[in-house]
Amino acid sequence: MAQPGSQKKTPAEAPRPAGLAALRSQIDRIDKELVGLVNERAELARQIGHLKQSSGQVTYDPSREEMVLERVVSSSAGPLSSESLKAIWRELISGSRAIEQHIRVAHLGPAWTYSHLAALHRFGSSVEFVPVSSISAAFEEVNAGHSHYGVVPLENSTDGRIADTLDNLSRLPVKICAEVPLRIHHTLLAACDRASIREVYSRPQALSQCRNWLARHLPNARLVELASTSAAAETAAKTPHAAAIASRQAGVHYGLNVLAENIEDVAGNTTRFAVIGHADASRTGRDKTSLMFEIEHRPGGLADALSIPKKQKLNLTWIESFPMPGEERGYIFFVELEGHRDDLRVRRAIAALEKRCKRVVILGSYAAAAAVG
Repeated sequence: MAQPGSQKKTPAEAPRPAGLAALRSQIDRIDKELVGLVNERAELARQIGHLKQSSGQVTYDPSREEMVLERVVSSSAGPLSSESLKAIWRELISGSRAIEQHIRVAHLGPAWTYSHLAALHRFGSSVEFVPVSSISAAFEEVNAGHSHYGVVPLENSTDGRIADTLDNLSRLPVKICAEVPLRIHHTLLAACDRASIREVYSRPQALSQCRNWLARHLPNARLVELASTSAAAETAAKTPHAAAIASRQAGVHYGLNVLAENIEDVAGNTTRFAVIGHADASRTGRDKTSLMFEIEHRPGGLADALSIPKKQKLNLTWIESFPMPGEERGYIFFVELEGHRDDLRVRRAIAALEKRCKRVVILGSYAAAAAVG
């Protein structure tokens, strides 16, 4: 029973939802405020860039950018997803960085290859992308100073190491300054229907990662290897009864239809890309360091070398052997361990390795990154 003096609200008196015009007016007001705040942030970034340049520091700091993205995500209560927030801030950072410096980034091309997508995730769109024809060409671009950075595949969760990348790391004095673990979702693209497909074009690695799907669904199609997935999409667009395995974005670019999505054989298929340049990244507290070393060819040599990180309580996250060119039974080893090269335990491990190995090269320290895509 209602208390004396109380009045029950009628439906007509209940709060009404704001109308469409009112909501749009609020969005317009917020947009105006955002533009002012974004430009204010860009001005502060420009001032930081000037301070860096005057003190001889590198303008691009991937570790700092990774920390900014994580801080933005951790401060959000939604409804935007973490990936959406990171994409927004990545472009904001990219545009602000472009005010400070014009950056060239080499990648395996043409546009919309997975290397290009990894570069977009790392640098945003406000840089000059330099598509090259091979992994070696990306290294040469950076080594010669024609591009500030390069993005190259390092390893794939299905097929393992990328031999061309390891070969170039062993020969050229470039550093790994960031990583980009990219989830690889392969798409079957064509201008015809699936029943009409006689040939499937793609990069060898992409064909390998989809071999079981292709054997089940296109057993009679001829598989043709090309230099890149985007080149495969371009070729399929011009060739009757042909399909390509590439990214969805490549299909959009070349006007192809999506016939099947996520045709990779292994769920969680991921390629880890390395950003190569000429300087280490700064410490973040959750870093990795990559090393390359050569040992004497003797029993127990590798075990002795690998016991050093264990003694320093350093976790190894990656190890690969690679045959040395021109030497019979000679190998070099690539390892990645947790920690920055400036950390005390990492410094001790490197010093001990230098005493025990014929050669030790620090390939770079960089922030551990979460998978994207």
